[in-house]
Amino acid sequence: MGTETALIFGSIPCPSWDFLEPLRGQVTVICADGGTLCAQAAGFRAEVYVGDSDSGGVPPAGARQVLLPAEKDLTDLQAAYQCARDGGFRRMVFTACTGGRQDHHLANLQLLETALEEGIDAAVWDPWNEIRCLPDGEIVVPPGQFRYFSLIPLDRRLEGVTIRDAKYGLENAVVRRGDSLTVSNETVGRPARISVARGRALLVRSERLAP
Repeated sequence: MGTETALIFGSIPCPSWDFLEPLRGQVTVICADGGTLCAQAAGFRAEVYVGDSDSGGVPPAGARQVLLPAEKDLTDLQAAYQCARDGGFRRMVFTACTGGRQDHHLANLQLLETALEEGIDAAVWDPWNEIRCLPDGEIVVPPGQFRYFSLIPLDRRLEGVTIRDAKYGLENAVVRRGDSLTVSNETVGRPARISVARGRALLVRSERLAP
């Protein structure tokens, strides 16, 4: 389809779309049903439409269409993810998919773990946050883009949690699901380093800073 990154729109409106500017001209745009309206509001042209038109989406002229039945065993956003995956994309950004119905919101976040397990680099972006599923090994959190970063356990227990070069450090700690020990950390002018020996977690960077 011409790019290596898919930008997948859900149908939740955002108060501003400025956070997507770094992606303009660099992505293939895939819309899940009503995501066509969000893409239009953000100034992006839908190249692929996936959905059943039950949330206001209309296949745009010229877009490839993947039409779905109204009654199915997956959400339109998951179907859009599968379309992108099967199309060979290995980097994806989901947007317009937080807030609104919380069942869909939580299911959309869980798609990040599915993507990670399938070898795909995926993130959820909204005006305030970037959310990823933490991969194995050490990752680096750069300074200057967001005020906070947090680890949110997906498994009941995270073991060997290590956070270095951050405001609040940890060394080989245990973090349990429902514990806020790893919420609202901050970088300190240099990249923070994070690793988890066992267990899955979401990495949430929040309070997006002005460029």
